Amino acid sequence: MSKLKDSDIQTLIGWVLRGGVFLSIGICICGAVIYLFGHGHDIANYHNFKGGPASVQMDEIVKSIMALKGRAIIQAGIILLIATPILRVLFSAYGFAIEKDYLYTGITVLVLIIIFTSMLGGHAGY
Repeated sequence: MSKLKDSDIQTLIGWVLRGGVFLSIGICICGAVIYLFGHGHDIANYHNFKGGPASVQMDEIVKSIMALKGRAIIQAGIILLIATPILRVLFSAYGFAIEKDYLYTGITVLVLIIIFTSMLGGHAGY
């Protein structure tokens, strides 16, 4: 395997970020079109606020996506948008490891651990 240069890794990270954002936008637009076809003529009732569901489970989102529900497709696009910078951190850790820069690899892995424990902790500011 040929040695990757720092500029190659930075280019790859840039493509990951751009690709994630553009893919997320495309998924959200598709979900919005599907949602508007099904709910475009609904009359909004602003007197009674109906928030989102109390908890959103990933398996429910996947089932709704398979049923081509626009709201779930939009949610998937937003989840992808949130995951994009996390992928960037993963690619950075990989790049630092290839360069044998162990200090920055350790710091990046620590950042990943903090991100994942925060996500899995489920406290969400409460």
